Parts: sequence; C-alpha cells; structure tokens
Amino acid sequence: MQSEKSGILWVVGAFLFWGIMPIYWKHLEHVQSDEILTGRIVWAFVSTVLAVLILKNGRHLITDIRELWKSQSQFWSLFIATVLISGNWFTYIWAVNHNYIVQTSLGYYFNPLVSVLLGIIFLKERLSSSQKVAFLLAFTGVIILTVSYGRIPWIALCLAITFAIYGFIKKNIKLDALRGLAIETLFITPFAIGYYVYLFMNGQAVFLHGDIKTDTLLILTGIATALPLVMYAKGVQLIPLYVAGFIQYIAPTLMLFIGVVVYKESFGGIELLSFSLIWAALILFTVSKVYESIATKKAAHGSSK
Repeated sequence: MQSEKSGILWVVGAFLFWGIMPIYWKHLEHVQSDEILTGRIVWAFVSTVLAVLILKNGRHLITDIRELWKSQSQFWSLFIATVLISGNWFTYIWAVNHNYIVQTSLGYYFNPLVSVLLGIIFLKERLSSSQKVAFLLAFTGVIILTVSYGRIPWIALCLAITFAIYGFIKKNIKLDALRGLAIETLFITPFAIGYYVYLFMNGQAVFLHGDIKTDTLLILTGIATALPLVMYAKGVQLIPLYVAGFIQYIAPTLMLFIGVVVYKESFGGIELLSFSLIWAALILFTVSKVYESIATKKAAHGSSK
C-alpha cells in the first residue's frame, strides 16, 4: 500500500512537471524552435548519459545497445520512435511559442484515444459499447473544432498521433527508462550536433551568443526532458495502469489553464463545446477501462481459488 502511494506521488509529480512546461518554453520564445529542439536533444543526451554513469550503469547501457543491435527489428523500431518523438518535441515547442498552448492540451487529451485506435488497427483489440460512444463523442468534438477553425487542428492531431505511435513502439521494446532515453538521444544527437555546427557557421545560433539566462535555460532542457520521464517510469511500476490513466490528464488540464488564464489564448463557446465532448469521452472511456480492469482482477482471483 505504501509503495502504491509512493508510485502515485511519482506519477503525479511527472505530470505536474509536464503540465507547467509551457511556462519554461515561453522563456525561450526568443530562440527559434529548431535551435531549442537541437539543444534539447544534445543536452538530454549529455544529462542522461551522466546520470547513467553516476548510477554506475554504464555497463548496462553498453549491454542494452549490443542487445538492440542483435535484434535489428527492435533497433530500427527504436530509431523510428526517436524520429517520431523528436518531431513531437519540435511541434510542441513551436506551438507553445506561437500561442497554440490550447491546441497542445487538446493533443494530449486526445492522445490516449489514438493509442487505443492503434490497438484496434494493429492488435485487433475490440471496444465495448461505452468505448465506441466515447470515440464518437471525441470525433464529434474534433469535427466541431475543425469546422470552427476552418482548418484541421493539425497541431493537436500531430502531437497525439506522433506520441501515440511512439508509445506503441516503445511498449514492445523493454528498456530501462533512463538508459532508453540515453539510447534514443544517441540516435539523433549526431544530426543535432551537425545542425548546431550549421547554425554556428551561419551566425544563426543564439546559444553562447546571448545572455547567461538563455544559455542556462537551453542547457537545462536536458534535465527538463529526462527528469519527468524517470519520475513517471519509477512511479508507473508501482501503481495499476488505470490509475496512471486517470493521472495523465493533469498535464493537458494544466496546459489548458496556462494557455487560457496565463497567456490569454482564445477559448470561446465553440472551444468549450468541443472540449466538453472530448472530456466526456475521456471520462466515459477511462471509467469503462477501470471497470474492465476490476472485472479482470476479480475473474483472475476467482479462478485462483
């Protein structure tokens, strides 16, 4: 029981961290999104490798890389996952710094439903009647937003789809969270360093050409990337998955609050209607998953007697 409480605290902490991250990126809005992403990749690699070495897991990291290389399908799957999460990071940073925080929150609200959709397509999973209604509600919400905007909310859909596919791939690759992030950033760091060299050679780099505050914030993007991921990985092992499912909505709710209240982004009647449908869908979907989980546990407990 104590370990479950500890797990909940770790996971809540991770999603609180993710939820307030728009404020962090806003302090870097004078830096181009491509440079922020480049710095985030490089410093995430540096910080995770340092953490691995401090924890004396260097040998395990090398073993992980060797085992991945033996399974070429997993190796290249992780590479694809790395490209997807890099695209997700870029879209998120760009959206926050171009005043689309409300759309980013929509993307992360919508993400769990996209994950389930992937399960239906690739794993032939089936939905209950209530889950089908949940999908219909969410789809209606997106359609209303699309008609209202006069265009597809591509930021939200891009964030939801890339993160869902990333999670789907990672689910089938068993790696320690910290060492896994080190390997993922290792894949993409050579490209990031090459791009940084290009920025410096063309006089476009802000890093080391601006103030100390900017340089410090760019360096700390590595820790800001790694820390909540490790917190989440540590906590999610100690709690039921459906509990983590409930907690995950902390992040987009905070993003929505920050976008509307702190940065005064538009949120009128149409947005409220659309989000209300999506919130209703998520409540219905999550509650149905909780009942499924409880029923499965009862059935397993009954059969073990």
